[in-house]
Amino acid sequence: MALEGSARTGWTFVTNHARVLAAIARDPGVRLRDVALEVQLTERAVQAIVTDLEQAGYLTRSRTGRRNLYRIAAGTWLRHPAESGLSVAELLDLLARAHHDGAPGQGAAEPPGAGEQDGDGRRRAPQRSDRHAGRQVS
Repeated sequence: MALEGSARTGWTFVTNHARVLAAIARDPGVRLRDVALEVQLTERAVQAIVTDLEQAGYLTRSRTGRRNLYRIAAGTWLRHPAESGLSVAELLDLLARAHHDGAPGQGAAEPPGAGEQDGDGRRRAPQRSDRHAGRQVS
């Protein structure tokens, strides 16, 4: 149990696997050294994550000269039962929009439906239809 007044730190909403996959999605020819710098992990940790993602079927890698070229598998789904029915493409779309809409630490745009209000003027949680509205999944 945490002491009263002390803040818990060290957790984030987005996993390292998602961060690495998003970085690769933005640049399929990226060097893992550059991914490591972007996501603030060691190069060895990024290599292990890429191996995990390959083994799970989320991405493949091929050699082009001295560089690797990564391809994200279309039509793959998030693994946790709470996110069943959500594709990796939808997650990457969300992360890409957040990456382009707002600089880190500056606040990104709210997700669709996040600012909608109910009849009493209170903000309501986005509904499943809100999350998928207007998005195409490839």
